Amino acid sequence: MRPTNIPNDTITIHPSPTADTRSCDFTQVSKETLLESSWQHVGDIAKGFQFLRKMLDLQVAIHDHDKFSDIDGFHSDFVTGFEQHAWWDNHRQVNRHHLLQEDGIPDDVNLIDVLDLIVDCTMAGMARTGEVFPITITPETLQRAFDNTAKLLKDRIVVG
Repeated sequence: MRPTNIPNDTITIHPSPTADTRSCDFTQVSKETLLESSWQHVGDIAKGFQFLRKMLDLQVAIHDHDKFSDIDGFHSDFVTGFEQHAWWDNHRQVNRHHLLQEDGIPDDVNLIDVLDLIVDCTMAGMARTGEVFPITITPETLQRAFDNTAKLLKDRIVVG
Protein backbone atom coordinates (compact mmCIF):
# COMPACT_ATOMS: atom_id res chain seq x y z
CA MET A 1 0.00 0.00 0.00
CA ARG A 2 1.30 3.44 -0.90
CA PRO A 3 0.97 5.99 1.94
CA THR A 4 -0.43 9.37 0.99
CA ASN A 5 1.20 12.76 1.41
CA ILE A 6 -2.12 14.58 1.17
CA PRO A 7 -3.57 16.07 4.37
CA ASN A 8 -7.34 16.15 4.81
CA ASP A 9 -7.30 19.84 5.71
CA THR A 10 -9.90 22.30 4.50
CA ILE A 11 -8.58 25.69 3.42
CA THR A 12 -11.09 28.41 4.22
CA ILE A 13 -10.81 31.69 2.36
CA HIS A 14 -13.25 34.56 1.92
CA PRO A 15 -14.68 36.11 -1.24
CA SER A 16 -12.54 38.79 -2.81
CA PRO A 17 -14.49 40.09 -5.79
CA THR A 18 -12.68 43.42 -6.10
CA ALA A 19 -9.08 42.49 -6.81
CA ASP A 20 -9.12 41.39 -10.44
CA THR A 21 -9.97 43.49 -13.49
CA ARG A 22 -11.35 40.36 -15.19
CA SER A 23 -14.02 39.82 -12.53
CA CYS A 24 -15.14 43.24 -11.30
CA ASP A 25 -16.00 46.74 -12.42
CA PHE A 26 -12.51 48.06 -11.76
CA THR A 27 -13.66 51.64 -12.33
CA GLN A 28 -15.64 51.37 -9.07
CA VAL A 29 -12.86 49.96 -6.85
CA SER A 30 -11.23 52.45 -4.48
CA LYS A 31 -7.55 52.36 -3.63
CA GLU A 32 -8.44 51.37 -0.05
CA THR A 33 -10.60 48.46 -1.23
CA LEU A 34 -7.88 47.33 -3.62
CA LEU A 35 -5.33 47.44 -0.81
CA GLU A 36 -7.61 45.47 1.52
CA SER A 37 -8.29 42.88 -1.21
CA SER A 38 -4.56 42.58 -1.89
CA TRP A 39 -3.80 41.89 1.79
CA GLN A 40 -6.57 39.30 1.86
CA HIS A 41 -5.08 37.62 -1.22
CA VAL A 42 -1.66 37.40 0.41
CA GLY A 43 -3.31 35.80 3.46
CA ASP A 44 -5.02 33.28 1.21
CA ILE A 45 -1.70 32.48 -0.46
CA ALA A 46 -0.22 31.85 3.00
CA LYS A 47 -2.98 29.30 3.69
CA GLY A 48 -2.19 27.51 0.43
CA PHE A 49 1.49 27.35 1.27
CA GLN A 50 0.72 26.08 4.79
CA PHE A 51 -1.14 23.21 3.16
CA LEU A 52 1.81 22.50 0.83
CA ARG A 53 4.21 22.61 3.80
CA LYS A 54 2.10 19.95 5.50
CA MET A 55 2.37 17.87 2.34
CA LEU A 56 6.16 18.25 2.41
CA ASP A 57 6.28 17.21 6.07
CA LEU A 58 4.15 14.14 5.32
CA GLN A 59 6.37 13.26 2.37
CA VAL A 60 9.45 13.34 4.59
CA ALA A 61 7.68 11.10 7.13
CA ILE A 62 6.80 8.44 4.51
CA HIS A 63 9.95 8.62 2.34
CA ASP A 64 11.38 5.11 1.85
CA HIS A 65 9.33 3.80 4.79
CA ASP A 66 9.76 0.21 3.61
CA LYS A 67 13.53 0.39 4.01
CA PHE A 68 12.75 0.27 7.73
CA SER A 69 9.58 -1.84 7.84
CA ASP A 70 11.09 -4.44 5.47
CA ILE A 71 14.82 -4.18 6.14
CA ASP A 72 15.13 -7.94 5.58
CA GLY A 73 13.73 -7.68 2.05
CA PHE A 74 15.82 -4.59 1.32
CA HIS A 75 18.98 -6.29 2.53
CA SER A 76 18.19 -9.49 0.60
CA ASP A 77 17.97 -7.57 -2.69
CA PHE A 78 20.86 -5.25 -1.82
CA VAL A 79 23.40 -8.04 -1.23
CA THR A 80 22.67 -9.42 -4.72
CA GLY A 81 23.35 -6.03 -6.30
CA PHE A 82 19.61 -6.03 -7.01
CA GLU A 83 19.88 -9.05 -9.33
CA GLN A 84 17.21 -10.31 -6.96
CA HIS A 85 14.66 -7.49 -7.01
CA ALA A 86 11.39 -8.53 -5.35
CA TRP A 87 11.85 -5.84 -2.68
CA TRP A 88 12.89 -3.22 -5.28
CA ASP A 89 9.86 -3.99 -7.46
CA ASN A 90 7.58 -3.52 -4.46
CA HIS A 91 9.53 -0.43 -3.31
CA ARG A 92 8.52 1.44 -6.47
CA GLN A 93 4.89 0.53 -5.83
CA VAL A 94 4.74 1.65 -2.19
CA ASN A 95 6.70 4.91 -2.46
CA ARG A 96 5.56 8.05 -4.27
CA HIS A 97 8.83 9.40 -5.63
CA HIS A 98 10.08 6.76 -8.07
CA LEU A 99 8.87 8.76 -11.03
CA LEU A 100 11.60 7.65 -13.42
CA GLN A 101 10.04 4.20 -13.80
CA GLU A 102 6.49 3.93 -15.15
CA ASP A 103 5.39 1.47 -12.46
CA GLY A 104 6.50 3.92 -9.77
CA ILE A 105 4.28 6.82 -10.84
CA PRO A 106 1.12 7.07 -8.72
CA ASP A 107 -2.08 8.06 -10.50
CA ASP A 108 -2.34 11.04 -8.17
CA VAL A 109 1.31 12.10 -8.61
CA ASN A 110 1.85 15.67 -7.44
CA LEU A 111 4.57 18.28 -7.31
CA ILE A 112 5.57 17.23 -3.79
CA ASP A 113 6.41 13.82 -5.27
CA VAL A 114 8.48 15.57 -7.94
CA LEU A 115 10.34 17.56 -5.28
CA ASP A 116 10.92 14.34 -3.31
CA LEU A 117 12.44 12.75 -6.43
CA ILE A 118 14.77 15.72 -6.93
CA VAL A 119 15.83 15.85 -3.29
CA ASP A 120 16.24 12.06 -3.09
CA CYS A 121 18.40 11.80 -6.20
CA THR A 122 20.49 14.83 -5.28
CA MET A 123 21.12 13.86 -1.66
CA ALA A 124 21.81 10.22 -2.50
CA GLY A 125 24.12 11.08 -5.37
CA MET A 126 26.12 13.64 -3.46
CA ALA A 127 26.41 11.47 -0.35
CA ARG A 128 27.31 8.28 -2.21
CA THR A 129 29.48 9.38 -5.12
CA GLY A 130 29.74 13.16 -5.02
CA GLU A 131 27.80 13.32 -8.30
CA VAL A 132 24.15 13.54 -9.25
CA PHE A 133 23.07 11.41 -12.18
CA PRO A 134 20.79 13.06 -14.73
CA ILE A 135 17.18 13.18 -13.55
CA THR A 136 14.85 12.99 -16.51
CA ILE A 137 11.13 13.06 -15.85
CA THR A 138 8.71 12.87 -18.74
CA PRO A 139 6.83 16.04 -19.64
CA GLU A 140 3.59 14.05 -19.30
CA THR A 141 4.39 13.06 -15.71
CA LEU A 142 5.37 16.61 -14.84
CA GLN A 143 2.16 18.00 -16.37
CA ARG A 144 0.05 15.41 -14.53
CA ALA A 145 1.80 16.31 -11.25
CA PHE A 146 1.12 20.00 -11.92
CA ASP A 147 -2.55 19.37 -12.72
CA ASN A 148 -3.05 17.04 -9.75
CA THR A 149 -1.45 19.53 -7.36
CA ALA A 150 -3.67 22.36 -8.57
CA LYS A 151 -6.74 20.10 -8.29
CA LEU A 152 -5.98 18.84 -4.80
CA LEU A 153 -5.47 22.42 -3.61
CA LYS A 154 -8.67 23.58 -5.30
CA ASP A 155 -10.65 20.62 -3.90
CA ARG A 156 -9.75 21.65 -0.34
CA ILE A 157 -10.72 25.31 -0.65
CA VAL A 158 -13.97 26.49 0.87
CA VAL A 159 -14.94 30.06 0.06
CA GLY A 160 -17.07 31.33 2.88
